Amino acid sequence: MTNSKTSARDSMQKFGKFLSGMVMPNIGAFIAWGLITAFFIPTGWIPNELLGSLVDPMIKYLLPLLIGYTGGKMVGGARGGVIGTVATMGVIVGADIPMFIGAMIMGPLAGFVIKKFDKVVDGKIPSGFEMLVNNFSIGILGMILAILGFFAIGPVVVVLTGILKTGVEALVARKLLPLVSLFIEPGKILFLNNAINHGVLGPIGLEQVQESGKSIMFLLEANPGPGLGIILAYWMYSKGSVKQSAPGAAIIHFLGGIHEIYFPYVLMNPLLLLAVIAGGASGILVFTILGAGLVATPSPGSIFALMAMAPKGGLLPVLAGVAVATVVSFLVAAPFIKIASKNAKEEDLEEAKGKVNEMKNINKSSVKKIVFACDAGMGSSAMGASKFRNKIKELNLGIEVMHASVDEIPKDMDIVVTHKTLIDRAKKSCPNAELIGIQNFLTDDNIQNLYNRLANK
Repeated sequence: MTNSKTSARDSMQKFGKFLSGMVMPNIGAFIAWGLITAFFIPTGWIPNELLGSLVDPMIKYLLPLLIGYTGGKMVGGARGGVIGTVATMGVIVGADIPMFIGAMIMGPLAGFVIKKFDKVVDGKIPSGFEMLVNNFSIGILGMILAILGFFAIGPVVVVLTGILKTGVEALVARKLLPLVSLFIEPGKILFLNNAINHGVLGPIGLEQVQESGKSIMFLLEANPGPGLGIILAYWMYSKGSVKQSAPGAAIIHFLGGIHEIYFPYVLMNPLLLLAVIAGGASGILVFTILGAGLVATPSPGSIFALMAMAPKGGLLPVLAGVAVATVVSFLVAAPFIKIASKNAKEEDLEEAKGKVNEMKNINKSSVKKIVFACDAGMGSSAMGASKFRNKIKELNLGIEVMHASVDEIPKDMDIVVTHKTLIDRAKKSCPNAELIGIQNFLTDDNIQNLYNRLANK
């Protein structure tokens, strides 16, 4: 039963990573569009009709095409990216709404089709005809997929988007939108935050921006308040290394926008899910009452990004929701952390045994490459790798320290450092490496133990 749950969780995480993988590389383009929207639309900070004309073509063509290209490339390489762009054009022209969901379907589908075609014809193309076949295969298959997108996929996506939009509007009309925190906050702790934000909420929000100039959808997952409340409660009421790590984590989470930094604090005490749910729901309630919204996805979820994406006259409602979410999360978390702190031990027996085994297994002369791996490979793992790399410089060991997505770990790694919930995925990705499970990429006893073992060999 436990294995099936783990498998389901891993599958969800992989699917979420795949969705977010199509959006994350293009976040800069989304921010550019958001800033142009915030500044130059008629209700923006500096209204300008000429520059404001950039808004509509960017959201309808540029952004979906970037997603389609990225999705196709993820599946089928460079050729997949090209045919993914062609296929995505079909759903764009065949609908009158921004086709982000359509691009997430057509891009990978086109990449898969061209990948399978290349596999079928591999070794069967007459010498001298390779370029002809390569170019015409993309042209013909791209045309077919674009037509499919125009007549079939696009209309279906329009209907599905309408259903989602109607559901959201119904929740808003009945003042029930805070209930989405029951799904969003636990989903974030399972590292599905990017999938929720970019795969579900983002497309709905972008359509609402077209109609009203802002959307509350961009605030539902990106609100840093619930996580900040958890970290502050640990800072106030915990002890030992957890207390010492909290101030740095708060800065990275709230100012840097790396929300993954607070997930381990919740996983250490699962009852704190109640705190992040309460904080998230209360923040959404305030956003709803005050009419808060943003013009684009704030990524990363830094308070600075939220402020930059706030429309003219809409900054105070955003800040109020973040503040309330922080306070509520802190107040709910505090008693749980107080109780846990009283009963806490520095380390339990199993952790001690694990450390002993790790010390037996490691051999300095054989360790050449260490990778820090998180879900997306760009946030918490990058910071952890940078900190550890700087730390071991003084040892002059010649060890390469890098960061990567847990599903794309290079096979030649000697040691993989990853979050405990991602161990199974790391094992599949790099089965021959030593795996070190941690709770916190910046301050964790197992990372310190790794350093000590390397230093003492």
